[in-house]
Amino acid sequence: MIVDDPTARRRRWHWRTLDNAAGGLALDLGLYAVSATFAAITAVTSTLLPHRAWGAVAAVGYLLATLTVIAQLLLRRRSATSRLTGLPARWAVTGLAWAATTLLPLAWQSIDRASGRTDRAQEEVLVVEQAGIRLLEHGTPYLGPDAIAALPPGEQLMGYTPYQPGMAMFGLPRALLDTWWTDSRVWFAVGTALALALAVAALRGTPATTGQGTPAATHRRNAALLRGVQAATVLPICALTLATGGDDLPVLALCLLALAFAAADRPGRAGLAVGLAGALKLFAWPVALVLIVWGLTRRAGTRVAAGAIGLPIAALLPALLVDRDALIENVLRFPLGHGLVTSPAQSPFPGYLIASALPAGRLIAAALLVAAGVAIAVRLARRPPRTAVAATLICGYGLLAAIALMPSTRFGYLLYPLALLTWAPALHHPVDPPATPVSTERPGRSTSA
Repeated sequence: MIVDDPTARRRRWHWRTLDNAAGGLALDLGLYAVSATFAAITAVTSTLLPHRAWGAVAAVGYLLATLTVIAQLLLRRRSATSRLTGLPARWAVTGLAWAATTLLPLAWQSIDRASGRTDRAQEEVLVVEQAGIRLLEHGTPYLGPDAIAALPPGEQLMGYTPYQPGMAMFGLPRALLDTWWTDSRVWFAVGTALALALAVAALRGTPATTGQGTPAATHRRNAALLRGVQAATVLPICALTLATGGDDLPVLALCLLALAFAAADRPGRAGLAVGLAGALKLFAWPVALVLIVWGLTRRAGTRVAAGAIGLPIAALLPALLVDRDALIENVLRFPLGHGLVTSPAQSPFPGYLIASALPAGRLIAAALLVAAGVAIAVRLARRPPRTAVAATLICGYGLLAAIALMPSTRFGYLLYPLALLTWAPALHHPVDPPATPVSTERPGRSTSA
């Protein structure tokens, strides 16, 4: 048997020790307590009114979740086997926390907005809904460059739709009926919940969770799965984004679903899921590329690529046929900084700081971004990911590097790498390690990794 590197084993042991402390409740407590603090600070200090409104409601939800976990810890001290402190109870608390910190403020803001409040949604909500109206009326979600130029200067930014054509589907309900539940955020939440539910079902159908693995392996997989779902739902960066804007969450959830299908050895479904994500937003395209390379290692590259490439192309074709110039202006020129107006996305990451502070800074930042892309491409060529875990880690660290080096970016985009990296442990096919490492190599021969 090949023995793992001791340093790697120690790193995994330290993380597992932290994650499993008090049956996972210790980290739950930290998550909810820190989130409650973040939400309270947001409610008091944010300059964005939708964020302040979210913080006022979410702080109470996180506080209630914190108090619930404290009660679970106290109960666990009396009875370590109580059902109220086990994994099913932690799942229930996570679901209630998501409802209180995301769905409740989302519904509240949607109802206020339907009643006439104009400070209860971020700009992307309006952009997606306008894209849905244009798709229904004109067959394309995009305004052409001439139409954007004809808008008053203060409204030209809102004339852009910097998403893939599929995103307009979330705006169609508002195009058909003007009420609170046709708010695009409501449908972002529906899409997110559906994709995550399918991802959980796919992973629970793998051997480690269907009775073919040991009870300890099953528990580890389910605990890691819960942690991954928490990262995509109740983590403040995700909860805040979905409640106030929301367009990134269905994209993220579909990427997680694609990786779950990869872990379940369903390459065709993995391609379809990431293809749907790619039909919504460009952020899914790097994930699609990594999954295609993963598929090639399993002689399933064509099955992955059929959905991963085919669905985004199918979404682009109608817009291309209706108004090619409008598509290019919105999907290419604007994101690259060559539109009539520039993106307001500015966060003090290295790429933005370099672009704004150094001579020829945008060129330097672009060169660094290209260099990072080349490094990842070399990694994929020399050591292609053969497991869903490896593919997820490449996606997570790759997107983290891209977000750090992009000249125009936002803190909110960090939800992608954070959720992906937390999702990776749930994709393992765990087995119970032997009590003592055993080597089958003959004396005098070296082991290979």
